[in-house]
Amino acid sequence: MTENVISLKNVSKCFKRYDRPGDRLKEIIYPSKKLADEFWALQDINLEIHQGQTLGIVGRNGSGKSTLLQIIVGTLTPTAGSVDVKGRVSALLELGSGFNPEFTGRQNVFFNAQILGFTQKETEEKFDEIAAFADIGDFIDQPVKTYSSGMFVRLAFAVATSVEPDILVVDEALSVGDEAFQRKCFARLQSIQEGGGTILFVSHAATSVVQLCTSAILMDSGELLLAHTPKVIISKYQKLIYAEPDKVRELKSDIRVLNQLTKQESENNLQDAHLETTKIEVKPEQYVSKTKEYYDEFYDPGMIPSNTVRYPSRGAEIINPRIETRKGTVVNHLIGRQDYVYTYSVTFSRSTSKVRFGMLIKTISGFELAGASLKASTQSVRFVEAGTTIVVKFQFKCLLNPGVYFLNAGVVGTVDGDLTYLDRCVDVAMFRVQSCTESCGNGIVDLLIEPCLTVVNSDSLVQEASTEAI
Repeated sequence: MTENVISLKNVSKCFKRYDRPGDRLKEIIYPSKKLADEFWALQDINLEIHQGQTLGIVGRNGSGKSTLLQIIVGTLTPTAGSVDVKGRVSALLELGSGFNPEFTGRQNVFFNAQILGFTQKETEEKFDEIAAFADIGDFIDQPVKTYSSGMFVRLAFAVATSVEPDILVVDEALSVGDEAFQRKCFARLQSIQEGGGTILFVSHAATSVVQLCTSAILMDSGELLLAHTPKVIISKYQKLIYAEPDKVRELKSDIRVLNQLTKQESENNLQDAHLETTKIEVKPEQYVSKTKEYYDEFYDPGMIPSNTVRYPSRGAEIINPRIETRKGTVVNHLIGRQDYVYTYSVTFSRSTSKVRFGMLIKTISGFELAGASLKASTQSVRFVEAGTTIVVKFQFKCLLNPGVYFLNAGVVGTVDGDLTYLDRCVDVAMFRVQSCTESCGNGIVDLLIEPCLTVVNSDSLVQEASTEAI
């Protein structure tokens, strides 16, 4: 069985609230006098987290999520219960925590790394990697108090994830920053997952929780209501936040019943949850030019992925991946339901056979939406001479709802008798899909569903309103 790295048993946390500042001192001097109201932020929490698990923590504001994380990290002590954490913990909690605003970014990197147990030499060896990931330029030697929120979270995330933590705690940090940096962060989280690291992830973004996490818990008013698959947790969470006030008590009771049934199953089954898609969170239009109409197709040269990964070339090189309109205009701002071409060139430096070409579209969190490749039996190129350049084109209709997406490109061929990648580029291009006036779709994919209204009431007012809706 997988080892438990975090274990909470009957953990509760109480905060005292005083009407007047002096009441705290009076209560210390006169212990028999109770001058404070007790607020239980956590109540009897029992939780086991396995090594390699990515746990999503979901709940309304004030549900106790941040308090739970602080107790796990060790910045708060529980009022009751026990906490056992094994391994190096790196935490990215609320914006501003852990950094001294008077120190420069460089000084804060060394300060935080030392807290996490790194020596001066180890930090020096990792510093260039941290600075490159944060990508804040000369601001690395400026006081942190001069940073924007985006610059701050870039550096904080770079430090927290570059120290190779056994357990990484992320509390709503990925909501700051542009789409390219968010994709970069998700790629780093996936790398930690692949390395067997444990991640605690708090977010209100339903898509991120479903796509990134292997299991999840739902909290409300300091209570752990349910531990289940991410999809089930998000479903119950959304029902909870949109429920009528008089229905909340009944809904929470039903969720508790489901939790009791779930406890009878093995916790290992939680890690088999399939990642499914749900509603995507549309970010502010940071890349839209002020001189352009929002519904125009156009190319923004500043919209470039910051996390591109290229595989070592084995006889071929992918050149200039891009999206074009049917007329050949290069664009990276697309309009839904329109036709486009994803194209790139491949130059071969050695002769090869059984050549195939492919592409893949992913969300910001790295979820693989769709792809295409030439079939080996019918559409592969039998033989390609060294020095040949081939232009590859994939025609598609943009059936994606508004959001930012990333593209892969790849070419496969024979090397020493084995079929392998000749070149592959991950997150090599990005594009934004803009609103289509005809679409009212939800989720990620626009299925071209056409609503149809039938008027069954002869009342003229109803008929007029229905006709207008159509």
